[in-house]
Amino acid sequence: MTDVVVRGVRHHVQRLGAVVSGQRAVVFVHGLVMDNLSSFYFTLANPLAAHHAVMLYDLRGHGMSERPAIGYDVASLVDDLGALLDAQQLGLVTLVGNSFGGLVALATALARPRQVERLVLIDAHDGTAGWADKMAATLSLTGADRDATIATSFAAWLGRHSERKRTKLQRTAEALIEGTSLIADLRASPPLRDAELATITCPVLALYGERSDVRDRGEALARLLPRCTLELLPGCSHSVLWEATNAVRDRIVAELAREAP
Repeated sequence: MTDVVVRGVRHHVQRLGAVVSGQRAVVFVHGLVMDNLSSFYFTLANPLAAHHAVMLYDLRGHGMSERPAIGYDVASLVDDLGALLDAQQLGLVTLVGNSFGGLVALATALARPRQVERLVLIDAHDGTAGWADKMAATLSLTGADRDATIATSFAAWLGRHSERKRTKLQRTAEALIEGTSLIADLRASPPLRDAELATITCPVLALYGERSDVRDRGEALARLLPRCTLELLPGCSHSVLWEATNAVRDRIVAELAREAP
């Protein structure tokens, strides 16, 4: 593990597998607020590192990365990721994004079409009209309403941690929501347009929970993206990464074993 400073912010980065300048790599992008790179480290990253170079990192304000007061709009997070790819001297990349991380992956594919050769979206938000307001409203909840939402939305994820770790994650979430421009930045992020998304021509594997509240977003992406394969995992909710870890892992391993596009 190492700290990498890009765009004036210290990011916590972990590299697994062989590290060679200019090589292809699988890059994981985690979800928002209650998440960090450990959700991928303990599920997908190590099995994939047996055959691929892997990079994981904590988004600004998350995990062990620095928590600046500003810079949480989608464009800034995309710029952070691009700067990290450059700093780590990576070549072509497969981006694996979970939930909000899937939105960052989609936006990065739009910003760097020549570098992003494949996307894997795990119950991803798509950033289209209305997304930011809905997310901001959820994050603006307080007291019992907020606690109930966290308990419902992150039950499978939090259930993997001790009480001490769960408390730490919740405190980090509170610090992000109450001590930074996160909510305002999300609201200020322009929505992605269907016409933009349709220009993403790399292969896309979209894995969504059958019972997920964003299943319709996966179905919309499958219609819009010219090379998108949508798979619904039976019985799973938005927490598909933790509810069906083995199935998600095996499907991604198989996808990456295919000939590079």
